[in-house]
Amino acid sequence: MTLTLKTSSPSSNRSTPKPFPGDDDSHFLHYRSYRAHTTTLFFVLASLSLFVIFSLYSSPNPIYFATTRQAKPGTVTYVINVRDSSHIRRIKAEGVLWPGWEVMMIVSPEEKVMPRESNYTCFYPNGEKLTAKFAVTLPFTNRTTFKCKLPGVYRHHHPIPTPILASSRSFELSPETRWPDLPLWSFVVFDTISTEHDVVLFVKGPNRGLGSNKPPGTFRCVFGEESDSAVRTTVTSSVQEVFRCPFPNVTMDYPVKIYIERVATEKEAMKVVPSVAYFSPKRTLVEPREKSLLCATTMVYNVAKYLREWVMYHATIGIQRFIIYDNGSDDELNDVVERLKSERYDVTKVLWIWPKTQEAGFSHAAVYGKDMCTWMMYLDVDEFLFSPVWSNKSKPSDQMIRSLLPSDESMIGQVSFKSLEFGPSNQTRHPAGGVTQGYTCRREEEKRHKSIVLLSAVEHSLYTAIHHFSLKGEYEWRVADTEEGVVNHYKYQAWREFKAKFKRRVSAYVVDWTRVSNPTSRDRTPGLGFKPIEPEGWAQNFCEIMDMRLKRLTRKWFGRPEKKGYRMAWQR
Repeated sequence: MTLTLKTSSPSSNRSTPKPFPGDDDSHFLHYRSYRAHTTTLFFVLASLSLFVIFSLYSSPNPIYFATTRQAKPGTVTYVINVRDSSHIRRIKAEGVLWPGWEVMMIVSPEEKVMPRESNYTCFYPNGEKLTAKFAVTLPFTNRTTFKCKLPGVYRHHHPIPTPILASSRSFELSPETRWPDLPLWSFVVFDTISTEHDVVLFVKGPNRGLGSNKPPGTFRCVFGEESDSAVRTTVTSSVQEVFRCPFPNVTMDYPVKIYIERVATEKEAMKVVPSVAYFSPKRTLVEPREKSLLCATTMVYNVAKYLREWVMYHATIGIQRFIIYDNGSDDELNDVVERLKSERYDVTKVLWIWPKTQEAGFSHAAVYGKDMCTWMMYLDVDEFLFSPVWSNKSKPSDQMIRSLLPSDESMIGQVSFKSLEFGPSNQTRHPAGGVTQGYTCRREEEKRHKSIVLLSAVEHSLYTAIHHFSLKGEYEWRVADTEEGVVNHYKYQAWREFKAKFKRRVSAYVVDWTRVSNPTSRDRTPGLGFKPIEPEGWAQNFCEIMDMRLKRLTRKWFGRPEKKGYRMAWQR
């Protein structure tokens, strides 16, 4: 608050104003008015001084006076700084223990926060106050997330208390503050997506491994947090990390908390799977437009350098739309996506921050993409679909992938292609011309497969083994012959690229590289231990057959001759 008091300048004439001509009493009246104003000013200043002195000694929120700038002659300016704590508040949020001893705080839907404009802080029962760093804004729900470090004292403490999120370190906790248990990432409902008829929940914990799915009748979905007003519905499917429940028979026009509870039995009490997820009725997730025949989806983490080659190649041979699930990348992925979009490639990025949930993410894509796409190709960004039949084609066609799929009248709901695994091929860094140009030596044995799926044929459970989906009973699954089509998997790349995989693995059911467990798994690299140490002769490993077919084909289609070789269309 600013008080501005008008006074005369030091050089001004303080004598009594001259009387107006013809007014005999004007001298007296002006003199009395002058005395009255002077007396009033004196009492104002005296009262203000006493008020300041009193506030300094008695008020818990004292008032301060300061001159903001050199006052103009005739003007004295004061600023009254009152400590306004109205913006300092507790933020309603749910927390979950994140890998790396961090707490992910997810702000509730009804809260509105400005994450870059306040000093957000996590408060713990032992008095520690740790900075809450803005993480991301979740898609679809627009919920803001923050990350806080977990103090060491709680790292071997069970249960762990959920921190209080506040907008400032100056926030004062109430003595009655309650500290609910912090959900662990290994046991939590973390996301949902609604269809026309039901809600799909993504849940860590109840089904702990491949083939360990508990009967759906063991669980119920609970809509709402208050026990007396919460609505329960049956669980119709419980497979891997995907649960499905019908909508409640009540109207819910706003987001409500949703979680899973295990039904009590004679041997076990009822148990709740905690949740950071909310239910909202189905809404249009994308702008309505013509449905694409062929889409591709993948889950990525820090693969910006590969994405351009992958998108441009597959778009040219028939993929119309790309849905990229970003698993928390911190490289230039956003820039690459925006550049591709500016070049009229149809690329959508879906932020999917949940660690080790590739299967759940692919199930999510089957629901999310169903209104946009008829067929969905599931490939990693180091995998390229290729048909030997294309080798004699002088230029690509957007009908090439379509030619590998069944006719519209067929009841084939999925076509899979065997995978060929390429080795480092003597490369020591990422090839300038891309993976199709740099990696040309592979293993002889065909490994696994990847698939293109008819989304309307996917079974209700949304079960996926990453490489393929379960289909509804009336549909068939076809595996293509290698002369029809294969997937070139540039798996074992130059060491500096390959070792980045030690940071994380995205599958829920594949052991991390650094974990000393299951050393004979097919998902482990032969000859590689549990540490990111380059094995001797890595650059020459996994080289049994020279396979130049896709290198020659992409050079013919996308290469431009230069003095020192070729420059590929995806090179910047």
